[in-house]
Amino acid sequence: MAENIESHLVEKRVFQPAKGFAKRARIRSLAQYRRMYRESINRPEKFWAREADELVWHKRWKKVLEWKAPFAKWFVGGQLNVSENCLDRHLTGSNRNKVAILWEGEPGDKRALTYQQLHRDVCRFANVLKRNKIRKGDRVIIYMPTIPETAIAMLACARIGAVHSVVFGGFSADSIRDRIADCGAVAVITADGGYRRGAIVQLKKNVDDALRGGTSVKRVIIFRRVGNDIHVEEGRDVWWHRELEYVDAHCPPVPLDSEHPLYILYTSGSTGKPKGILHTTGGYLVGIYSTAKYVFDVRNDDVYWCTADVGWVTGHSYVVYGPLANGATTLMYEGAPNWPEPDRFWRIIEEYGVNVLYTAPTAIRAFIRWGDQWLKKHDLSSLRLLGSVGEPINPEAWMWYKEKVGGGRCPLVDTWWQTETGPIMI
Repeated sequence: MAENIESHLVEKRVFQPAKGFAKRARIRSLAQYRRMYRESINRPEKFWAREADELVWHKRWKKVLEWKAPFAKWFVGGQLNVSENCLDRHLTGSNRNKVAILWEGEPGDKRALTYQQLHRDVCRFANVLKRNKIRKGDRVIIYMPTIPETAIAMLACARIGAVHSVVFGGFSADSIRDRIADCGAVAVITADGGYRRGAIVQLKKNVDDALRGGTSVKRVIIFRRVGNDIHVEEGRDVWWHRELEYVDAHCPPVPLDSEHPLYILYTSGSTGKPKGILHTTGGYLVGIYSTAKYVFDVRNDDVYWCTADVGWVTGHSYVVYGPLANGATTLMYEGAPNWPEPDRFWRIIEEYGVNVLYTAPTAIRAFIRWGDQWLKKHDLSSLRLLGSVGEPINPEAWMWYKEKVGGGRCPLVDTWWQTETGPIMI
């Protein structure tokens, strides 16, 4: 009987944020949060219109929400571009020369791209897409490591209105083939390989295997990451760096309908056949812009690190689009958290002065198993906010994360959402 079931997950401990943190936060009190929440429930059109007004629109919407269950259309009649809102709008002020992406590869190579540099790289690659006959509405598979070029490819697709579908770099050739067949992709953007725990992941070989026997794909664009020997199919495959030689950096963003598809992301298929989730432009952008801003309390001088792979929805929303829409500095790391030693994350936090860390309970439990001695080697005092995502976090992991990683001073935001929702819901 239900009344005989005993729950061990009931938690009644309450931790208030430090007064100094609350004083500077975007949402400074529970009362303010409740006022905002009530407005979002009782007057959603007013609430979300105010958030949307902070973004750049080519054409203002006629109606905030058109709701005919189970279908919702947001900002009906409006036109905007996600790439423009993540890049161009930051070029007229002080963010122009601010670092947009801090990146570290697993072997230790490092790059920093300012908003100005990222804008230039995105425009050039968008022109590469157009040169290779990729047009508005075309579907493009992106199968790459977590490197800046993955974000560049996503933003370039968004700039011209192509619909990207990122495939996690750990997935097999069969996974790529299934997704190509389902969405009718005309192109694949990949790399010769990537690094994982010191080994090379054969990304291009997996693409070749996926395309064997014929598919809808007409073009494969290859980024040279590791320099391994790969097969290049004449008439189908082109090198990223060589294509850049033929284009300039002028590529105006295409105004797109608010309901224009931005990306398709497939669920992992752990419960059966992978399902393709389609997210459109306006509603998704407003959602991830707002949640990144409020949930992570992103400030202009923050170094923000979401440790997710770009191949997951967390990577889409809170590595790329959410932070960049807010003009934040987002950190990307290519490899495993325990390579070459279990203190890789802690070394990265110390080296780059990370302020906001967003990671998964699975990772936190692994850190606990590896031992506190790895944290003690590094200064983590730059952290001011911690986040959790992916699955429910157990109380022991929550407390360890707060006390050991956050030094007992950092508020912890535990978030719930799904591939289907796009932005954080709770």
